[in-house]
Amino acid sequence: MGILEVKGVNKRFGGLQALGDVNLSVEENTVHAIIGPNGAGKSTLLNVLVGKLIPDTGSVMFDGQSVLGRSPHEINQMGISRVFQTPEIFGDLTVMENVMIPCFARRDGSFRLHAFETVFNEKALVEQAEQILIDVNMIDKRDMHAASMSRGDKRRLEMAMCLVQEPRLLLLDEPTAGMARADTNNTIELLKEINEKRDITMAIIEHDMHVVFSLAERITVLAQGTPLVEDTPENIKGHPKVQEAYLGQAHG
Repeated sequence: MGILEVKGVNKRFGGLQALGDVNLSVEENTVHAIIGPNGAGKSTLLNVLVGKLIPDTGSVMFDGQSVLGRSPHEINQMGISRVFQTPEIFGDLTVMENVMIPCFARRDGSFRLHAFETVFNEKALVEQAEQILIDVNMIDKRDMHAASMSRGDKRRLEMAMCLVQEPRLLLLDEPTAGMARADTNNTIELLKEINEKRDITMAIIEHDMHVVFSLAERITVLAQGTPLVEDTPENIKGHPKVQEAYLGQAHG
């Protein structure tokens, strides 16, 4: 049984069947990719996993607990963090201040911005943030304003903001979208390090097959909201239905 179990999930929007009987099992400490063309249901599935959508039928269990009906904040408190397609950072703040932001969040989801100086000067929290920046190779940019950085560095900063929350499951929505190849390769290496050194399970939605085959240990292919096949990258590459439908333009 995986750390994330999706069983019999269906979701309709009017006459559109966005998800049809989706079953998905993500094993702990692995990287699991979810692929498929536009309209295959990938984003809908991700929104179900993070609490933004409630399916019409089916169940979603994380470490034995249902995520359905919980707010995004409650799901975050369970140990699930999300990296958005467009990096969600605070452009007017420095890199260090961005990484400190999650430290302000109270368990009820409100923010103690009036306590900024108190929290920021707590030695243990500062040391934790600094270690995260070291881990993602950004300590030399701690005083830079986030808005001035490249897209690759903004993505790296967003990863750091997730890591300071110590998630057990990281959901990534097109983590290399809009990046130059060099930034893409750097992001791949960073994700490998996070998975290996921190034992964080990852589920990735991605169009770039170079990214998918560089990272994933298991791949689920969606077709019109329904899983077509789930298998290892090696078997996915050679699967005739998948190759014909989706992977004809895959990068080597």
